Amino acid sequence: MFEFRFRYLLFAVAFLFINSSILHAQEERFQFDPDISYDSEISSPAEFLGYELGTEFSFHSDVVAYLKYLAETSDRINLEKYAETYEGRGLYFAVISSEENQSNIDQLRNNNLQLTDPEKLEDNTAESIKGDQPVMVWLSYNVHGNEPSSSEAAMQTAYRLVAGMDAETKKMRSDAITIIDPMLNPDGRDRYVYWYKSSRSAVLNSNADDLEHDEIWPGGRTNHYWFDLNRDWVWLVHPESRGRIATYQKWMPQVHLDLHEQGFNSNYFTMPGTTPRNHELPNDYKKWADVFGRGVIAEFDDHNINYATREAFDFFYPGYGSSYPSNMGAIGMLAEQGGHSRGGRSVETEDGYKLTLRQRVFDHYTNSIATVRTSIEHRKPLLDYFQNAFREEAKKGDVEAFIVPNNDRAYTGELINIMLQHGVEVGQATKDFEIDDAYSYWDGEAETRQFNKGSFIISMNQPRHIFLNTLMKRQLAIGDSVMYDMSTWSAPMAYNLDAAWSNDEVKVETTPVSEVSAYEYGVKNSGAGYAYVVDGKQRYTPNALAKLWDAGYRVRVAKKYFTYDGQRYSRGSLVVLLGRNYEKRDTIVSDMERIAKEAKVTIEGFDTGRMVSGMDLASRDSEPVDRPSVGLMVDSPFSSYTAGQIWFLFDQWTEFGINRIRSDRLPYLDLEEYDVLVLPGAWGGFSSTLDSTALDILKGWVRDGGTLVATENAAEFMSKDNSGFTSVELTDEPSKGDKDEDTIKPAAYTTYAAREDSSGLKRIPGSAFQGHIDNTNPLAFGMPNKLFSLKFSDESLVPSTNWQVVGHYGKDPQSVLASGYASPENKEQVAGNAFAGVKPMGSGQVVFLLDNTQYRMFWVGPARMMQNAVMILHDM
Repeated sequence: MFEFRFRYLLFAVAFLFINSSILHAQEERFQFDPDISYDSEISSPAEFLGYELGTEFSFHSDVVAYLKYLAETSDRINLEKYAETYEGRGLYFAVISSEENQSNIDQLRNNNLQLTDPEKLEDNTAESIKGDQPVMVWLSYNVHGNEPSSSEAAMQTAYRLVAGMDAETKKMRSDAITIIDPMLNPDGRDRYVYWYKSSRSAVLNSNADDLEHDEIWPGGRTNHYWFDLNRDWVWLVHPESRGRIATYQKWMPQVHLDLHEQGFNSNYFTMPGTTPRNHELPNDYKKWADVFGRGVIAEFDDHNINYATREAFDFFYPGYGSSYPSNMGAIGMLAEQGGHSRGGRSVETEDGYKLTLRQRVFDHYTNSIATVRTSIEHRKPLLDYFQNAFREEAKKGDVEAFIVPNNDRAYTGELINIMLQHGVEVGQATKDFEIDDAYSYWDGEAETRQFNKGSFIISMNQPRHIFLNTLMKRQLAIGDSVMYDMSTWSAPMAYNLDAAWSNDEVKVETTPVSEVSAYEYGVKNSGAGYAYVVDGKQRYTPNALAKLWDAGYRVRVAKKYFTYDGQRYSRGSLVVLLGRNYEKRDTIVSDMERIAKEAKVTIEGFDTGRMVSGMDLASRDSEPVDRPSVGLMVDSPFSSYTAGQIWFLFDQWTEFGINRIRSDRLPYLDLEEYDVLVLPGAWGGFSSTLDSTALDILKGWVRDGGTLVATENAAEFMSKDNSGFTSVELTDEPSKGDKDEDTIKPAAYTTYAAREDSSGLKRIPGSAFQGHIDNTNPLAFGMPNKLFSLKFSDESLVPSTNWQVVGHYGKDPQSVLASGYASPENKEQVAGNAFAGVKPMGSGQVVFLLDNTQYRMFWVGPARMMQNAVMILHDM
C-alpha cells in the first residue's frame, strides 16, 4: 500500500510539473515584443493584474480596471463608456494616439467625418485633410463571450500602443488613432469565466473531454438573452449594439478588425475570406483584405504560427463586426484564433499539440499590432478608399430610391429609426405622389402606384449608398450558395412592410427626417359607458393584453371583425366589458389611460355594444381569454438562440412573464400547472428528452386541454413522420433514384472535393418565401394575409383537412422564393405546402411553427403568431 501511494504521489508531482512547464515554456516562446522599451511609469497588464497574461482568465472588471488605470496614467489614451448591458456591466472604448493628436482629437474626428460626405467637400479641402490626417483603426474584441483570449490580447495591445517608446510605436501613435473596444459582450464573457473558474482543476488538464473544457448550456457565447451580438450590428436590438453603433458613427474608422476564436483544432484564420461576398462593396475591397492578411502573415511566418486564409468564413451577411464596417467605407476584417470555449488554459489538439491560452493571446496581440502597422504604412491610400466609397459615382445598381409608406401601425417607424442611427438620410413626402415604376417586394414586378403624403423616401443619391443597397435591396447578387450565415435580410421583408423601390428619381418635395416619433396612442372616449376596445391590428395589442391581465381585468378576444363609426376592427381585437369588470368602475378610466401609454396602443371607449356590422361586443364570438401559465423548454438539446429569441419576445417586447424550464425537468413536471408549453428548435435529436414515455405524458396533457407550441425542427419532430405525435405529415423528399442507371441522379457521382460546395445547393440558407396567411384563425389574428417567411430548412408540412393550415407558401414554384437562394428542386418541394397551423387533439392542440417567427428579433413580421399561440389560443 505504501509503495502504491508513493508511486501515485510521484505520478501526480510529475504530472503537475509537466503541465506547469507547458505554461512556462509557452510563456517563454510567446513573449510580447521583449526588445521594445516601455514607459517605466506605466505598468504592464501582468504587473497590474498580478499574473502573466495567458495563465488566468480575467473578469470584465479586471479588463476595465486596467484600461482605466492606463487612462489615469497617460495622456495618450482616453477611455469612455458607451453603453451598459442588461446585467449592468459597462461597455467602454479606448482612443489611443499621440499627445499631440489627443489635444486636437475632436478636430481630427470631425475632419474624418467630412470625408464621409465627399459631394459637399471641395477636392482641395479633402486633399488638405488627408495630407496629415491619422488613419482611424478600430479593434473589436470578445463579441462572443466564450472566445475569451481576445480581451486578454486587448490589454496587451493597449499597453504596447500607450507605453511603447520605440520609434515604430511612436509612429503608430502619430499616424493612427486606434480605438479599442476590449469586450463587446461583458455578460457572456463573465458567464464563461465564472463557469471556467468554478470547473477548473488545480492540475492543468489539457484533455478536451475534461469538465473544464465542456461548457454547460447556454454557454458564454451569447449575451444575457442568449443572442449572438455578432449578428446585431445592423438591427440594434440590444443595448450593447445600440451604444456601439452610436459611437462607431461618430468615429467612422478606415480599418476595422473583429477578433474571434474557433474550434481548438483549427489554426488561425486571417484575411482574406471566401465567397460569397457582398458585390455592393468597392471593387478594391478584396485587394485590401489581402494586403492586411499578408501584413499579419509576415509576423506569423517569423514566429512559426500556423494559419489559413481564403476558407470557411464569408462576409456576406452585413450584421457581422467583420462586414458592417465594410458597408461603412472601411476595410472590415475577421480574425479567428483556434481555442474557443473548449480551449481552457491548455488543450491538446488532434495532432498532439498543446495549444495554450498564452499562445492564443499572443496570436491575437500579434494580429492587432500588425493591423495598426499595415494601416499606417498605407495611411493615404486607405483614406482615399474610404472617401471614394461614399462618392455617388461609386454607387452600384439601378435603384434610385426606396419608398416606405407611413401607413403601418407596426414596424415602419422602427425601420426608419434604424436607418437614421446608421447615418442614412431619409426624407418624408409633403404631398401625395405617384410612381410609374414602383417595384413590389412581393413579386419584384413594377406597377404604377399611388403613395400618400408622409411616405418615407430614401434616395440612393447619398453617401450611405453601399449600406442602403445592402439592407434594402430585394435580392443581392449571390455568387456562391455555400454561405456561413443566411442569404437574405432585406429589411422591408423582415418587417413585412408594403414598401417599394424605383429605378427613377422620385419627384416629390420632401422634408428631412431626424427621428420618427412613436405613432399616436392613448384613450379615445375615456369615459365610456359600455366597453373599451384595443384594435387587434396594432403591433402592441399583445402588450396591452398582458397589462390588462396584470391589472386584473377580464378580457375577451374578438373572433370576428366588427365595424362602428366608419372603422373596421380586426379579429383579435381586445374587448373589456364594463359589465364584466364592474368592480373596476372607479379606476377603469385611469387604468385604461395608463395601459394605453405603457403599451403604446390606442384604446377606444364605446357607449354601446351594438355594432353597425359584424359581431356585437358581447357576442359569443367575443371569447373570454384568461392569462395562461406558460413554460418554455430550455437547456440541451434545445437551441439557446431560438429559446433566447422567444424569451426576449415575451420578456422585453411583450412584457409578459413566462417560465423557462430545464428539459431534464420534463418527466417530473406537474403539467397541470401549465396551459402552454413551447418547444424551441434543437441542435440535435429529441430522443433523450422526448422519449416515448415523455411523449405519452405530453399527449395526455394536450388532450386534457394543453397547448403545445413547436417551432423549427421541434415542429418537424411532432409530425407523423418523426415521433408520430400527430397525424400532420412532412412533405416527401424528391426522389433519390435507385439502382436503375436511368434514374440515378447525377449528384450521386459528385466528387469528394466538390461535395462541400454542392451541399449548399441542397439546403435553403435563410431565404425569404412568399407566405399566405389565414388571418381568420386565432393563430394569425391581427396579421395581414401575406408575409415573408424566413426559411432555413427544405422541410414543409402537407396541407390536409385534418388540421388547420394557417400559413402556406406560394403555390407557384417559379415565384415562391422572394429573396435569397433555393434550388429549383427545393422551390418545387416547398411550393403550396404549409409552414404554420394548428392540429386539434382532444381538448387541446399542437401548434406548428415550422419557420422561426422572430429570427434574431429583426425578422419579426411573423412574430404575432408566436404571441397569439402563447397568449390567446389556449382559450379559443
